[in-house]
Amino acid sequence: MQLHDKLRGLHHRNLLPITHVCIREREKPMVILPYMNWGNLNLFLRQCKLVEANKPQAISQQDLVPMAIQIACGMSYLARREVFHKDWAARNCVIDDTLQITDNALSRDLFSMDYHCLGDNENRPVCWMALESLVNNELSSTSDVWAFGVMLWEFMTLGQMAYVDTDPFEMAAYLKDGYRITQPINCPDEPFAVMACCWALDPGERPKFQQLVQCLTEFHAARGAYV
Repeated sequence: MQLHDKLRGLHHRNLLPITHVCIREREKPMVILPYMNWGNLNLFLRQCKLVEANKPQAISQQDLVPMAIQIACGMSYLARREVFHKDWAARNCVIDDTLQITDNALSRDLFSMDYHCLGDNENRPVCWMALESLVNNELSSTSDVWAFGVMLWEFMTLGQMAYVDTDPFEMAAYLKDGYRITQPINCPDEPFAVMACCWALDPGERPKFQQLVQCLTEFHAARGAYV
């Protein structure tokens, strides 16, 4: 079941609401979502990186961290209601005055390089998946936490691709051996420590989304006191 099916009846400021659904016999259902002025988060971050090349202070960590907090708040709401996203990444968020989580049905078309088929005719967002998801297809709120860590890395790199030099077929072995994406340049230790916690091999050792909200909020407040 797609996330937009499960989102009916859920209300949170960081979840993109469904306005209308059209279902006709023998036709694919159509879903109408609100228009978001700034569009897709992944493309927004990449555009910020292009701007930053000419204007280094175009967007700062003081801008990025609150955006990540908004997403963590929305994911915490979903986790409390036992709704698992299963394809969590910047490409599945949209932005205007706030950040909102959605399930972009076009992600596999618009961001085809983010998905890989591992020999079974099923495209997967391999670079965002926890080890238990890659090996046993186990999907849960804890695997969403793992993906959130990768998304936070996307924030800190302004939309770079994670594990770009790793063969998707080798990803499970790579993770099992303890390897992870490295700390981004100019990324403070505190948010990178949050990412690292999200990538614990044991799902039970990963933080809850509410804990992630608290950690990032405290970091943002501490940074703001010195800016």
